[in-house]
Amino acid sequence: MENVADYFGCLVFNDAVMREKLPKDIYKSLKKTVSEGKDIDITVANSVANAMKTWAVDNGCTHFTHWFQPMTGITAEKHDAFISPVDGGKVILEFSGKELIKGEPDASSFPSGGLRATFEARGYTAWDPTSYAFIKDDTLYIPTAFCSYTGEVLDKKTPLLRSMEALSKEAVEILHMFGKDDVKRVITTVGPEQEYFLINKEDYAKRKDLVFTGRTLFGARAPKGQEMEDHYFGSIKTRVAAYMRDLDKELWKLGITAKTRHNEVAPCQHELAPVFATTNVATDHNQLTMETMKKVAERHGFTCLLHEKPFAGVNGSGKHNNWSISTDTGLNLLSPGSNPKENKQFLLFLVAVIKAVDEYQDLLRVSVASASNDHRLGANEAPPAIVSMFLGDELSTILESIAEGTDIAAAEKKRMELGVHVLPSIPKDTTDRNRTSPFAFTGNRFEFRMLGSSFSVSGPNVVLNTIVAKALKDFAATLKDAKDFDAAVDALIRDTYIAHKRIVFNGNNYSDEWVEEAARRGLYNLKSTPEALDTFVADKNIALFKEFGVFSPSEIHSRFEILNEEYSKSLHIEALTMGDMVNTQIIPAVSKYAGELASAIAAKKAILPSLRCTAETALVENISAMLDDLAIKTAALSSIVEKSASFGGSELAHFTRECIVPAMEDVRAVADKLELSVSHEAWPFPTYGDMLFYVD
Repeated sequence: MENVADYFGCLVFNDAVMREKLPKDIYKSLKKTVSEGKDIDITVANSVANAMKTWAVDNGCTHFTHWFQPMTGITAEKHDAFISPVDGGKVILEFSGKELIKGEPDASSFPSGGLRATFEARGYTAWDPTSYAFIKDDTLYIPTAFCSYTGEVLDKKTPLLRSMEALSKEAVEILHMFGKDDVKRVITTVGPEQEYFLINKEDYAKRKDLVFTGRTLFGARAPKGQEMEDHYFGSIKTRVAAYMRDLDKELWKLGITAKTRHNEVAPCQHELAPVFATTNVATDHNQLTMETMKKVAERHGFTCLLHEKPFAGVNGSGKHNNWSISTDTGLNLLSPGSNPKENKQFLLFLVAVIKAVDEYQDLLRVSVASASNDHRLGANEAPPAIVSMFLGDELSTILESIAEGTDIAAAEKKRMELGVHVLPSIPKDTTDRNRTSPFAFTGNRFEFRMLGSSFSVSGPNVVLNTIVAKALKDFAATLKDAKDFDAAVDALIRDTYIAHKRIVFNGNNYSDEWVEEAARRGLYNLKSTPEALDTFVADKNIALFKEFGVFSPSEIHSRFEILNEEYSKSLHIEALTMGDMVNTQIIPAVSKYAGELASAIAAKKAILPSLRCTAETALVENISAMLDDLAIKTAALSSIVEKSASFGGSELAHFTRECIVPAMEDVRAVADKLELSVSHEAWPFPTYGDMLFYVD
């Protein structure tokens, strides 16, 4: 059996490879450049490029690509061969520092939100040396940022790197005030837990809705769903286990620390969780993970579904964003220590996050807004659209005591006795896990649970980093001239918590009482993507991103346009697919079935005229009535879609949400009732029962 340690990262131009392949002075210079965030020297780039090329060619590569993350939600790549012609009709293999540092893909066909016209095609990719190059499909992949000819960002990585720099700068300043002068850099880390569905490939191919939209637009619930809770953490089926083993191996070769795998709540739903990594690396790794999941699934006769709600009536899929802050000296700034009440530094960073989430709850909601995630948020497996924070009893009690000026004894670390002598007692954590909370403190990090499974983790972490940077900058302005630093910190912790405690809620976020309570507290309840996106371009949000150089005002407005367009296009594709399936599959199949029933009734009556055939006749009449209703509602949907042509931008997104979505729900309601009235053999595509309960 292969030893994972022997091949882990074998396809990655990682630190160990660089140490071996690069001259010592070049290696040290590159490491210093990365650690200090400085521009790379062309001499260093040339040496790195040559070593990269030699290593890649030795591993079977013929091409290289600048791999980037445009605003499409997926990755992009253009492959160039290493070959360069020489005299005599020969070629040599070359790769220069200039080619490593900068690429020039056509930018005209990527979403730009009006930043670039179609005829303005030039765009640039720039090497991100903080994320390792890797080999995939015999090609050297170089992680890069992507911008337009005019310098405006067109991707998801550049703003992330900017936000990481902003947070580091402000956090370092605060830490120096605490006497941590050895800290030069602060890093945010992320561990994104990835949920997904696996269904049989042949079932997927028979469903136009899955092929075109990623989710089922029709489907009556099977007699059994997830009610018995028997799939969660259950025994993994043989084929699925083989897929998971293959997936882990592919990810490990790419240096991705896939750690945990298990069945999730819904039938055919699973989860993969990695070890934490620096945020931009974690973002790259998660994009690779999603790509690899789909590719490996094909080998095993599966299709991997990453849509947030591929099946109605069972849990959808999220991506829990476990976010923390650490120093370059190894200190986790969100670790409470043995006595969090006495840990002023921890409490200051804690209330900075509380302040940030409260003041910019709208931006956090924007960062997880999409047509697909709207189906999931607020359901039983996901947090509601109202952003709030869970801190747990101990931290809440400590902050309340600080706010009220009362003294409490440090909470004693309790142990849970399990009542069986052979089983050890287990230390009790200071916080429970609140699965209903959108933003929960879980010991030494925050778990942002609102992300959808198909999301890049870049956007939510851009927001998190930037809003916390803003809170820390405000704190530094308050503390820098303090005559009594300790007293000033105490006051700042107290005053900040009092001002922003409305965002803290440790109860059941699914309850109707919380919705009412949140409204009384003045919290946002942005139920749909268009509502959320409208807040993106609020003056305070534009000012925030401009202050830290994360987005310019024009870049924010471009993203506002892109996200609205993406929302509308997604749902328009769904509406057109729905009409196509009704008119070319459901109505013909069900009409044929009803005709066969009617013929059977007529044949019976021809033999025995006294037969009433009450049940069969009622069924035919009921089916015929539902077919008429389905045709009417589908025509109405088509008419509404045609009307949408007169709208654009945000106005179109709102029209889509208010008019097209309800019309689609009306069509589905009738079709799903029809499915329950028609024989399984007559229904034109695989049912929920077929897809969710016949995977071995």
